[in-house]
Amino acid sequence: MPFEDLTTYLDAIEAEMKASVPLGQELLSPYYGMMLYHLGWVDESFSPRPQKSGKRLRPLLCLLCCEACGGDWHQALPAAATVELIHNFSLIHDDIEDSSPERRHRPTVWSLWGQPQAINTGDGLFAISRLALQRLLERGICPEKTVVSFRIVDETCLALTEGQYLDLSFENRDDVDVEMYMQMVGKKTASLIACATRLGSLLGTDDQDTVERYRQFGHQLGLAFQIVDDILGIWGEKEATGKGVGEDILNKKKSLPVLYALESGDRELRQIYSQESIGPRDVQSVMRKLDELGAREYAHGMATEHWRLALHYLEETGIQNPAQEKLRELALFLVERQY
Repeated sequence: MPFEDLTTYLDAIEAEMKASVPLGQELLSPYYGMMLYHLGWVDESFSPRPQKSGKRLRPLLCLLCCEACGGDWHQALPAAATVELIHNFSLIHDDIEDSSPERRHRPTVWSLWGQPQAINTGDGLFAISRLALQRLLERGICPEKTVVSFRIVDETCLALTEGQYLDLSFENRDDVDVEMYMQMVGKKTASLIACATRLGSLLGTDDQDTVERYRQFGHQLGLAFQIVDDILGIWGEKEATGKGVGEDILNKKKSLPVLYALESGDRELRQIYSQESIGPRDVQSVMRKLDELGAREYAHGMATEHWRLALHYLEETGIQNPAQEKLRELALFLVERQY
């Protein structure tokens, strides 16, 4: 993370998350240990591990939106923790559904303890994410806003699962286009980032127009974020992303660069994607075609377009303060990142 001045927020987020996740006693200790492992706090033997895991971008956005609106960001910590816990429960399940053996340069939960335990661990983390949100009341947030926050979170979780359904179903369809892709990522990725910015602003102001602009900011930023992820999933370096070059192609992911290239009508590309599986030699052929058709440049242009829209909604709030400036910097990092 390029912003040293965000350390205070990051430390507070980590503390709030740790306060939300039980350690478990005796028989249940390994159960919660799997959660702690996935969150990056312990190693495979459940011994403490000093390194932080993940970028914590979503909770950062939540806190900064609250502060930008004039609220006390400390009051939004339960919402920030909830958003990050939801993100992580979904990743545990995603890793199973994608058969991913590694995440963040470490073995995934399912690859260490099996799919049944990983599914249950993800379910438990989902339940904990909702319990964490109840702590809003302890932070002085009124019951009315707390209830609205729960509704926003539940609607977002449903959208996440809808997006994941679409993503999985697209792997076996040959009629997927860019419009369908944007609908999918709007649910699977952008919905949770929009949830973070919406919750933060809701807890910081009573002005619903301002809250809506921050929600739109998060939605557009989420679209840009996913498109950059698609680019990194094909051309990113393993040392930075934790994924091999072309891994998304090997998994037949209908990412934006691939869909753009397929819509060109290239026969060789369509033939490869009509196969039941894609091999390493096919990956090289696909990457060559993507380069020839300018797919990377197209995707980068789309990411930039949605990033600019995100900044447009941010400017529409009319707010100018240090937290708002941090949001701009964070938005720029999201589209320029290499991991």
